[in-house]
Amino acid sequence: MDADILIAGAGPAGLAAGLALARLGKRIVVAGPADDRLSARTVALFDGSVRFLAALGVWDRIAPRAAPLATMRIVDDTGSLFAHRPTDFKASETGLEQFGFNIENADLTRALEAALAEEPNVRRRHDLVTGYDFEAECCRVGLANGETIEVQLVVAADGRASPARAAAGIGVREWAYPQVAFTALLDHAIAHGDASTEFHTREGPCTFVPLPATETSTHRSSLVWMMRPAHADQLRALSDADLARAIEKQSYHLLGKITLARRGAFIPIQGLSARAMTAPRLALVGEAAHVFPPIGAQGLNLGLRDVAHLAEYIERLQPDDAGARHVLDAYERARHGDVLSRQIAVDLLDRTLLAGFLPVDILRAAGMAALTTIAPLRRFAMREGVLPGVGAPDVMRQPDQRAQSRPVLPGAQ
Repeated sequence: MDADILIAGAGPAGLAAGLALARLGKRIVVAGPADDRLSARTVALFDGSVRFLAALGVWDRIAPRAAPLATMRIVDDTGSLFAHRPTDFKASETGLEQFGFNIENADLTRALEAALAEEPNVRRRHDLVTGYDFEAECCRVGLANGETIEVQLVVAADGRASPARAAAGIGVREWAYPQVAFTALLDHAIAHGDASTEFHTREGPCTFVPLPATETSTHRSSLVWMMRPAHADQLRALSDADLARAIEKQSYHLLGKITLARRGAFIPIQGLSARAMTAPRLALVGEAAHVFPPIGAQGLNLGLRDVAHLAEYIERLQPDDAGARHVLDAYERARHGDVLSRQIAVDLLDRTLLAGFLPVDILRAAGMAALTTIAPLRRFAMREGVLPGVGAPDVMRQPDQRAQSRPVLPGAQ
């Protein structure tokens, strides 16, 4: 074999997979160009993801560029007769200093690439994969530079279109929402106070997430604003100044005067679910396996849990063959419930906001009232939103929650 494992795709999930699996002593090839261009996209990394990145020795590179998320605020802006009052969920109620941290995608990618470059078990190839030949004992992978690499396992982190998934014959279920998401980075006059604020509107959530200060801006946040396509068309035509005023109005001037620091894209909202997360000699992670709306910051956190679980089962079962069927079967079983439950929860919340039916409004208001007033339910919901209480990878748990009999990644504290 030329290597033990090839990672197809060099986004954050693929780069993290390269680090995690190399730390198990596996010979790794990470293939694909990394996109570290500046954009208006950020990612909120929950506590479990932060623990995982710390175990990989990369969190110290990331932390200076990240802002803590100490409070999650939900504001019902649907106009419903049964709208619930604004609700603050505080990390301190669950024993955490913060739920997690928010960071620009480009900064996260650069930090992971830098760590990967120092890893002796990793060979980095910036070429795209052009073909796969899956066999019983190995997979032969062709790169655009003409190189052929034989490995025991391919980890597909190559996005929602995933050529690796298609080559292995794994089908998908796809769907679309009548929504577009607009992203932007904002400078604003009033401090965010380490609070993420999510306005629930009839067109979907509009979320303001803290970012750290820079040399040129004291108060910064990222924006993900989901809306109907017709509304997106109206905003797309606005100047930066007029768009900033529209954002101020939507936020009820919560952050004071707003300036667009970086204008992002208007992205159609779609969903995807792979019908399996494994095939012979293949494991899917991240958006190659699951895609759904940018609600509750589930996307990359779910992808990092994919990676952590895959590394955990390779380490726990200690196979000489990283792509052995029993390892992949264990991984498939471990991920199914987590992915499905998050997919259902996000889809349900989004569709209830769009529905506009009185009975649905009553149920949503009753649910928020219960979360506000019933302390045990409130704490349970917050903990589950950050990390599933059952079946989470050991490396992502707090030390006193880990199964003592299970090995964890080297470096985990």
